[in-house]
Formats: sequence, C-alpha cells, structure tokens
Amino acid sequence: MKRIQYYRYGGPEEMRLDTYELPAPGSGEILVRVKASSVNPVDWKLRQGAMKLITGNRWPRAMGMDFSGIVESVGKAVTRFSAGDEVFGTVPFKSSGAFAEKLITQEKLVIKKPAALTHEVAATLPVVGVTAWQALVEKGRLQSGQKVFINGAYGAVGQAAVHIAKNLGAIVTGCVGPTSILEAKQIGVDQVLDYTKEIPTDLNGAFDIVFDCNGSLTPKQGDVLAKRSGFVIDINPTGYKFFRSLYSSRHKLVFSSQNQEVLQKIANLAADGKLSISIGRTAKLHEAIALIADLEAGKRTKGKAVIIVD
Repeated sequence: MKRIQYYRYGGPEEMRLDTYELPAPGSGEILVRVKASSVNPVDWKLRQGAMKLITGNRWPRAMGMDFSGIVESVGKAVTRFSAGDEVFGTVPFKSSGAFAEKLITQEKLVIKKPAALTHEVAATLPVVGVTAWQALVEKGRLQSGQKVFINGAYGAVGQAAVHIAKNLGAIVTGCVGPTSILEAKQIGVDQVLDYTKEIPTDLNGAFDIVFDCNGSLTPKQGDVLAKRSGFVIDINPTGYKFFRSLYSSRHKLVFSSQNQEVLQKIANLAADGKLSISIGRTAKLHEAIALIADLEAGKRTKGKAVIIVD
C-alpha cells in the first residue's frame, strides 16, 4: 500500500508518498481501505513537530486524521464492525495515517457511515464537526434563543458551528472574508460581517458565545463582544489564551478529542441534510502532497480539501 509519510519533522519538503506495509489489526483495532480523507491544519502542524513530545521520534511517521472507507478486517475484541462495513472517523492522534490507501485505527474512533453520505462528504466531518460541537455545546452550553458570534464562519469549523448553532435554535452572527459573504448567508448566518471592516459597536456585549474559529480576534475584541455572562471560546491556542483559560471561567480553549457519541450526532445531522461542509478542493492521493503544501502556505479553499483514494 501507499501512504504519505515523513522521516523527520520539518516543512512540506519532508513529505513522501511511499510504499508501506501495515501490520495486522490488533485488539480493538480495524483495518480500513480508505476511500477519502480530508486535510486539517493539525496534519501539517504535527509534521512540523508542534507536538513532538507526544508524537515521539519513531520513523517513518504517517499523516492524516479524517477518513471514510470500508472495513477490510478486524482485530480481537472488535464487536461493532465486520469486513465490508462502510465507516468513517479518525485515526489515533499519535499515529495518524489517513492519507493512505489503507489504515489501522481503533474501533472507538469510528462509526458506520450513513448511506445518505458519500465517502467524500463523510471524510469532511469528524475533526471539524466534533470540534464545533464541543466548543458550542460542551464548553459554551448553547441554548435555544441565544446569540452566537462565529469568527471565520465560512471556514470548515465555522460552517459546522453555524449549522450546529442554527439547529439548536441560536441566532448567529458570522464574520467572513468579503468573497464568502453570499455563501455565509446561504448556510444560514443571520447577520454576516466582512472581516476587512470594523465590527459595529452596537454588537458590543451582545453575545452569549463568541467562538473564534480562525484565531484572528484579539482577546480584547472577544471580551467586548461577549456578554458578562457569556463565553469566549477559541481553538487557536497561544500562551496567553492558555493561561487566561486557567484562571477565567468565561474563557475556554477547545482541544478537539474524538468522541463517538458526538460524532454520531454530527453524522445524524449530516444524513438529515442539516449539516454540511463545503468541499473547496479535491486531489487524488498521488497529487495530495502538492495540495497539503498549498494549504500550509496559506492558499485557502472555501471549505475542506479532500483527498480521494481510488
């Protein structure tokens, strides 16, 4: 089989599409033939060495977290899946490996793919969908009728957050780039703001949740927009934000951790046509290194980048 891997931490030049032999799945693991995977910023951050204290120095290391595919075989103690099942989910954070023809993952990180979803669509959902749910529902305690400010509302996490918030009865104000204003309105954002312009002062103190999906809000801006009883939630950690979250109950940092129950909620919304992430760019596996390098260099897409595996 082939997969994208690297032999030392570093920039995009370290990526290789190499032949690699997977072991048999162990206890609680499944072997999946990948049909599609999607790219998240964490994928190249791991390769850059941002979490090398956790990921270690065993080489080669694989890349990719999100995937959708078909189970080929299962290890001991696996009870929920059998060969032929269509599934989607993530691989363990420490090992990665979704940018490949086949992968091994843990049973607990995967659910069955709804028939209504293609593999390409399913592969867009796990990391961004679970992150958005954990931010709004678990950290922000979102309730129907509340007002939510989503910064980066047409990025992948932002789109998931908009759909989740609207399905839970929230009123959403979203800040997007000038070329995404129409699309943001189409996915249900009630009030769309252009991030190149100043945020209107009449929105100060208006929001129960301020969710910064791309990290461009300053700490002061988040505080000004949120009600005194509201939450300011971020998925782009800095040293200051981390320490602030330790001593302030209204400031939250979200480090996405895959959760089977939450992923099932996301899958149900998607299967019912109530949640979707736009696909901005696709590539075959042999083209994927160039795609990842472009994203890493800041070439944005309107939604997710998806790798299609034949």
